Amino acid sequence: MIRHTRLLTTLAVACSTVLVLGACGSGDTASGATAAQSTVEAGDPVAGGTARILQMGEPRSLDPAALSNTWAHQPTLGNALYGTLMITTNDTLELEYKMATDFSTEDGGKTFTLGVRPGLVFSDGSPLDAAAVKYNWDRLKDPALGSTTIRQAVQIESTEVVDPSTMRVTMVKPNPQFGQAIVAGALNWIASPAALEQGSQAFDQNPVGAGPFKLVNWTRQDSVELEKNPQYWDAPKPYLDKLVIRTVADANQRSNTMITGGADLTTETSWTNINKAEAAGLQYLVASTGGGQFAGMNQRRAPFDDVRARRAVSLAVDLDAVNTVVYNGEGEVPKTLFPEGSPYYADIPLSTTDAAEAQRLFDELAAEGKPVSFTFLSYPTTESRVLGEAIQAQLSAFKNVQMNVEVADFPAVTARAGARDFDMLVSSSITQDPDYALTIGFDSQSSGNFMGVDNPDLDGALERGRFGQTIEERKAAYDEAQRIIADTVVGLWYVRALPSVVFGKNLHGAQIYTLGSPLPEELWISN
Repeated sequence: MIRHTRLLTTLAVACSTVLVLGACGSGDTASGATAAQSTVEAGDPVAGGTARILQMGEPRSLDPAALSNTWAHQPTLGNALYGTLMITTNDTLELEYKMATDFSTEDGGKTFTLGVRPGLVFSDGSPLDAAAVKYNWDRLKDPALGSTTIRQAVQIESTEVVDPSTMRVTMVKPNPQFGQAIVAGALNWIASPAALEQGSQAFDQNPVGAGPFKLVNWTRQDSVELEKNPQYWDAPKPYLDKLVIRTVADANQRSNTMITGGADLTTETSWTNINKAEAAGLQYLVASTGGGQFAGMNQRRAPFDDVRARRAVSLAVDLDAVNTVVYNGEGEVPKTLFPEGSPYYADIPLSTTDAAEAQRLFDELAAEGKPVSFTFLSYPTTESRVLGEAIQAQLSAFKNVQMNVEVADFPAVTARAGARDFDMLVSSSITQDPDYALTIGFDSQSSGNFMGVDNPDLDGALERGRFGQTIEERKAAYDEAQRIIADTVVGLWYVRALPSVVFGKNLHGAQIYTLGSPLPEELWISN
């Protein structure tokens, strides 16, 4: 039976990724904190077959450090090659162990014990043990790798192999919520240290992981072909014989490919495409989130080092009108940081529109010799480019403000974001449990604080939220954090994120964890 109703599950949760693609919100659902699904119940799994998968971001390397575990990047590829240490259940966000057997703390998050499943082997037959995990986790701290997971890795002070199945983790600062950070990035993906030591070029030709699939061929800018890994620990999974993964950044192309039967599963970012898929009888899963995507303003340099410039741009832009242009009105503009239904919800508006006050601030800055002039750095996707053009069009109605739009490829945007060489770009604070998203994005000491937010009061509120013993204590802290984030204007919160997958009628077993990350070992095809 096909269930086309959207099943709503309220979550008290938050997760973060910075520099995600422009995404669409919850459309006609009740709020951004709802989960949605439409799936076919199809009996027991059947072995065999090839699944054709679409992803949104072309990898620069197959090194797990170069992959990102969000729906807008390469989650299926990372999970296929490397498997998972652990995942989160999307209804409660509790950790569920896979190749790990434990990740626990007895001292409030200063130290953790990571258990590794005995007998794990990489696809070449070599052992995946605690020493292999230590090697992978330690190297992710290296800035030369350019990994987005450095934001999580640098929170770890040291790792120590206790025995082949046990690693002790010591944090720089206590963080009892750190398990949520592991599943959201490359800490969850372990590659063979010996293979990594061969260098990037050799590794890309023969990546060695312990995931359900192993590489057959990678044709850059075309496809990644994978076959079943007979060494995979969780037999009889994977059920499929092969995967073929292609990168399609354009939303319309992804939708057309799925509807015409050219692919079996795609990660998705648009409620427009979800609605088209449902009308075509396809299936989908949507991860519940709050927070959202924002056009972030770099506070480290002019013009946005002056809060008046940030406020002026925010007051000038009508985000509902932006939603109409970019998403045909089918996105959800985040009016508050946490959606109604979340225990952290507070009626604290993220933005308001006031053209007269915006012009007054633009004029005031110009009179001081600081007219507002900036460039929006766009990803090469339809959503990102049109977003920049929509903001630019609205600002063109004001005096003493000039906005340009520059489109660059994924590696260039990532590199410039890492170097903090931008004025405005797409960023995000996508909430499941609040700690990870908000601390990574806005704590002054976080390497993931791309916007350069530096506010001691905000740091204090985030710390109180991290260590609160009750929902009431945590809510009081996050109420203060919301007020500061809104008042200091970190960016234009233009859409609630949509971590999701769309898949065909004959594909079954789809599961997603964290921010829309599919588990390829669970997939199977019926005739």
